[in-house]
Amino acid sequence: MARALQFFEAIREAIEQSMAADPSVYIMGLGVPDPKAIFGTTRGLQATYGPGRVMDMPCSEHAMTGVAIGSALVGMRPILNHQRLDFALLSIEPLVNQAAKWHYMFGGHLQVPLVIRLIVGRGWGQGPQHSQSLHGWFAHVPGLKVVMPATPYDAKGLMVASIEDNNPVIFIESRWLYHTVGEVPEPRYRVPLGRARVARKGQDLTIVAVSWLVIEALRAAEHLADVGVDAEVIDLQTLRPLDAEAILGSVRATRRLLVADSGWKTGGFGAEIVALVSEEAGDCLARPPKRVALSDCPVPTTSALSRLCYPHAGDLVRAAASLLDVDPAPLEEREELMTAPADVPHSGFTGPF
Repeated sequence: MARALQFFEAIREAIEQSMAADPSVYIMGLGVPDPKAIFGTTRGLQATYGPGRVMDMPCSEHAMTGVAIGSALVGMRPILNHQRLDFALLSIEPLVNQAAKWHYMFGGHLQVPLVIRLIVGRGWGQGPQHSQSLHGWFAHVPGLKVVMPATPYDAKGLMVASIEDNNPVIFIESRWLYHTVGEVPEPRYRVPLGRARVARKGQDLTIVAVSWLVIEALRAAEHLADVGVDAEVIDLQTLRPLDAEAILGSVRATRRLLVADSGWKTGGFGAEIVALVSEEAGDCLARPPKRVALSDCPVPTTSALSRLCYPHAGDLVRAAASLLDVDPAPLEEREELMTAPADVPHSGFTGPF
């Protein structure tokens, strides 16, 4: 039976159930056993499974990633938690040159079943060194799988599937999603990696989005419906492997594409979606595709600049209107749509952890 859980609760339940089912699963990372428990996602796990399977780690991301890879190679299934995606940059060498390569280099005889949890997104003045969305970097590397859930249901199912996968998985969570609520079944279940989700059906326009921007795309689609635009929203869920079939099928039906990417526009993952559609379905397009993404500048700290940097539903509405020759004026009068959100996702957000 489905219950209403918050996103962070769904993540925690997926980890707890996977640890109960498989003694080779363990989790480590900065702050994992702390009282705030990484936005609540690891709360109570050490009390249940002990410090041998739920452990803090020193500020040595490079070395601890090597420990995780080594343990994966000898049969363990580690979950390595970083409180920020930015911290994982200190471990790029073992991730890219080791974890991503062993299966290929040894002809499939060696596996690295490793999950790397990374937290992204704005909020509480995180700034240039604690808020970067670099999912496009990881998705560029063969041998890594990249997952970005947008709902509590998919967060649980994708986490279970990631833990069970025999490849290294980069599991990226937006801090703005942690207190969103959705139905989540209690039994352990899996959402397959590499399969996109149609979050909203439509026939006039395809909006391909990731992570928090799925929520913004759905908001935009609701407002666009008031001016006669029926938008379809595709939640990628997994960037690598990419569900090209779902994207191309939608675009061939709507003939218009808008990509909502939480990374930067230049060289970003949104460009990969546009290239895919242009190469495989370019003759179906009624208009050139459009991208909405982060401003091409380091991520700001102040709330005022954050409002200008991060894309939101109003930006998607304007882009969609230009693709369909629709007058956006009636929607631009809606302050709740066109005003960029403040630098906190909800009233209970009181700090960075």
